[in-house]
Amino acid sequence: MIKRTLVLSLSLVLLWACETKEDSSIEDNQQEDASNTAEKNEAENTEQQEESDLSQTPLEAHGQLQVKGNELVDENGKVAQLRGMSFFWSQWQAAMYNETIVDYLAQDWKVDIIRAAMAVEHEGYKTHPETEIKKVDILVQAAVKNGLYVIIDYHSHEASKDPDTAADFFGQMAKKYKDIPNVIYEIYNEPLEDDWVNTLVPYATQVIAAIRAHDPDNLILCGTRTWSQRVDEVVQQPLTDPNIAYVLHFYAGTHKQWLRDTADKARAAGLCIFVSEFGVINANGDGAINYESTKKWMEWMDDNQLSWCNWAVSEKAEGASIFKPGTPGDQTPTTADLTESGLYLRSILLDRNYDKP
Repeated sequence: MIKRTLVLSLSLVLLWACETKEDSSIEDNQQEDASNTAEKNEAENTEQQEESDLSQTPLEAHGQLQVKGNELVDENGKVAQLRGMSFFWSQWQAAMYNETIVDYLAQDWKVDIIRAAMAVEHEGYKTHPETEIKKVDILVQAAVKNGLYVIIDYHSHEASKDPDTAADFFGQMAKKYKDIPNVIYEIYNEPLEDDWVNTLVPYATQVIAAIRAHDPDNLILCGTRTWSQRVDEVVQQPLTDPNIAYVLHFYAGTHKQWLRDTADKARAAGLCIFVSEFGVINANGDGAINYESTKKWMEWMDDNQLSWCNWAVSEKAEGASIFKPGTPGDQTPTTADLTESGLYLRSILLDRNYDKP
């Protein structure tokens, strides 16, 4: 009797242990299934978000741009790093100022931003104002159509000699485009050796006032001394408008670490930097691509989330041009029309690949 009772007790213990193990196994499986489901849902949500981001235009993704500290942020307060292309001097590459080219850059290169480099001197705006304004408007309207940002660049090296003309021009632009958040005003491409405090600040103050009389919101870019390199000098007397970024230009074949150090000082002082023009070649716009230096610059801009435009949308026979000589502006280009610079920049924009393609 005792033996039978003992056997029965052991059987019950074993049965309980098996049930407990089975319950534990079921619970573990349920937890694993729940975890897998959560991970799957998270992956699907991430994929859907990425697809949504890709389906959005740059303007839909960012909206109204604003400066916050040393960063450019979007309407949600998130840092906005815009990447795109600058057109060449408008009077010398007029055929490129075409809706077809903007469509191509938006749809094939996936640019966020373009820059209309409206020439001021040298048979530009001062000589043919209506012609040059029309070119700017073509790019603005094409950018709006594609949801891109567009810089209206007063492309001059001596604009400070005639601030009244610059103020009048930007007053016209601000009145016309005040309700279009895509538009960015670049009030002075590349000052030469103008003193920041005594020349550039008064110039900028006058031009900014002309813009703000009509457009209180859109971003303004201000060039700096020595071909827009001495951004560090702005700390002497920053402009008072709250939505200002300061322009840095570089050419990878010429400018190296010292210029990045200069820009780092400006950013450390709280200034917002915008690279509205850079080249992968020498500062004269020509020469071979310096892949090693360009990669360092690209990584630096990414590390600091700086927006940029590459020079240049052009078919001129020089190293900076993205198109081969003879490429028409009124036909959609193909990769066969691209120069070495064009192939490289397209790879950078599409794949974030900074090595030689």
